Amino acid sequence: MLDRAREVLGIEAEAIMSLKERLDESFVAAARLVVECRGRIVVTGMGKSGAIARKIAGTLASTGSPALFLHPAEGVHGDLGMVTSQDVVIALSNSGETDELNAMLPVLKRIGAKLISLVGRMDSTLARASDVILDVSVGREACPLGLAPTASTTAMLALGDALALAAMEEREFTAEDYAVFHPSGTLGRRLTLKVSDVMRTDDRMAVASETDLVRDVLFAITEAGAGAAAITDAEAKLVGIITDGDLRRHILADDACLSRRAAEIMTRDPRVVSPDQFATEGMRILEMHKLGDLPVLDDERHPVGMLMLKDLFRAGIV
Repeated sequence: MLDRAREVLGIEAEAIMSLKERLDESFVAAARLVVECRGRIVVTGMGKSGAIARKIAGTLASTGSPALFLHPAEGVHGDLGMVTSQDVVIALSNSGETDELNAMLPVLKRIGAKLISLVGRMDSTLARASDVILDVSVGREACPLGLAPTASTTAMLALGDALALAAMEEREFTAEDYAVFHPSGTLGRRLTLKVSDVMRTDDRMAVASETDLVRDVLFAITEAGAGAAAITDAEAKLVGIITDGDLRRHILADDACLSRRAAEIMTRDPRVVSPDQFATEGMRILEMHKLGDLPVLDDERHPVGMLMLKDLFRAGIV
């Protein structure tokens, strides 16, 4: 079984490397059609080629090329109505003679959509009807019977990835753009979430005056379920911070600590962050200075929230 597995991987790797040697201006022409498309990229294929077509459509869509998958059998029964003259169709077929695909060709020509084909036979019906032909032929399938699509579908997938990523780079698609299409992914959260999206506000943050007793600060932190309290002056501007760790240390060192004023034990001029900064910037400050809590201030230095490291963990930023 190991011998068979190694042979399969070798055959499929060889199929991909042979594509590299065959790349020419046809690939450039296909990539330009994708980049310059004013509609959508419609990717289609039957059977195993259809499974690859779905994946290519997904890669295109997530890298800046609006794309969708069209099932050929559904296409000839009405779904071709979603294709317009502004679209580019990418059709996958190793033989180039897939009945359902070829049945769509006259309609696609009438609609006026451009057609890119990924085919294994350059003289096939699909290839002859295409505006751009990309050769994905392979020397042999990895299947020992020579029947199951294996190396041929691997070649299609690899060339589809190459096409999508070449188009992505040509249109200068950025990590920030990628994040917009992946808001629930880790990268998306890191590149889109602001401090204001994650910070604690209102009754979930603790704020006390510098003239309050330390006992009152302790109550404020406990009631908010917070890890620290922002300490303000008479103008409600931040002047310091007291963490629950500070409280424990001072209480252990001085039994009378709870009757002192907050100003006596607070940390003055603490690190702060703006609500408009990215949450990752707040995380960097917390980690760099080994902090657990970071006051969030408005332009007039009024506390509007508290950024906590554990909340960043929950949000998937860390």
